[in-house]
Amino acid sequence: MDLTRAKEILSSPETIQVRYQGSPVWIESIREGSGTAEVTVLDKQEKIHVPVAQLAE
Repeated sequence: MDLTRAKEILSSPETIQVRYQGSPVWIESIREGSGTAEVTVLDKQEKIHVPVAQLAE
């Protein structure tokens, strides 16, 4: 996923399914400078930082 799409999903009022390494995640925030996002892994309720490029719809 690119940064533009990740920002669109983050600001969308709709719930958009996003996955990281096959697991469903919720985007909490985006760090444009580093190209990373803080996400919550929904299966584990764990917050992690991941490269935005590794997120998929």
